[in-house]
Parts: sequence; C-alpha cells; structure tokens
Amino acid sequence: MILAVIIACEILFWVFIVAGLCARYLLRRRRLGAVLLALAPAADVVLLAATAVDLAGGGEATFAHGLAAVYLGVSVAYGHAMIRWADRRFAHRFAGGPAPAKLYGRAYTAACWRDVLRTLLAAVIAVAVIGLLMLVAGDPERSEPLLGLLPAVGILCAIDLIWAISYTLSPRRPPSAA
Repeated sequence: MILAVIIACEILFWVFIVAGLCARYLLRRRRLGAVLLALAPAADVVLLAATAVDLAGGGEATFAHGLAAVYLGVSVAYGHAMIRWADRRFAHRFAGGPAPAKLYGRAYTAACWRDVLRTLLAAVIAVAVIGLLMLVAGDPERSEPLLGLLPAVGILCAIDLIWAISYTLSPRRPPSAA
C-alpha cells in the first residue's frame, strides 16, 4: 500500500507543479499559479503522514517505507530547484522568456557542488525520517528493514561527490564552434 501512496504523491507533486505553471503562463493567473505551486509540498506531508500512520498501526516496515523517507528527503532538498528548472522552461516556451542557459566550465562545476550539498541535505533528511519512523514503529525488529536503505543513500552521496570532483578536475567545455 505504501508503494502506491509514494507513486500517488510523486504524481500529485508534479500535477501541482504543472498545474501551477499552466495557471501562471497559459492562463496568466499568477496568484493561482503560486497557490498551486505552494501545494506541491503538501504531497510530501501526505506521504509522511501515511507512512507514519501505517507503521504506528502495526504495519511491518518494508523497503517501501524506507523509500518514502528517501523520496521525502529528495523532494525537500531538490524540490525548489526542480520547480525553478521547470519554471524557466515554461517561461521560455509559453511566455517569451529567455532560453535556459547551458552551463560550462566553472559555472557547471559550481552547479555540481550545489547538487552535492542538496544530495547531502536529502540524505540527512532521509536518515532523520528513517529514525523517526523507527521510533513511531516502536519495535526495532519490525522496523529493521528501514536500515537497509542507508547504504544506498551513502552510495548516492558518493556518486554525486565523485561527479562533482570529476568536473572540478576536468571542467565541462562548451561545444566548439564549427
């Protein structure tokens, strides 16, 4: 059941974003767009509540419960950046805004390091939520599967760090003008 809630919340998150951007740029209703965009984090609250209620009600902790914690961390850490990314593209496509710039050199490297910080924030949030869910479950044996996601969180952080280091050592070059 929790996996279905995660999927529904992810869909709801993007529905709010797309609806907000459509309201902002296609309908020219900036206030409605802002409200819809502000509702996107409500999907995260629903997910956290559903996960906690399931575990508090005696549900057995599964990989999906841990995945909910990781999703929540990523959503909180990257949510604003994802909305800003989508907003730039919508503004360009539907409102005559400037084309999104491709990053190269030091600018791309700096963006990679900002992503490392976001990934670390996502990991901290995910680990904190896993700890909270373990407390809510109240039974270390029943909530032990939640700990199985911690190595994966560490691997994701390491991959992002390696990515940033690689572009620090060898910055991304713009395509050569032919």
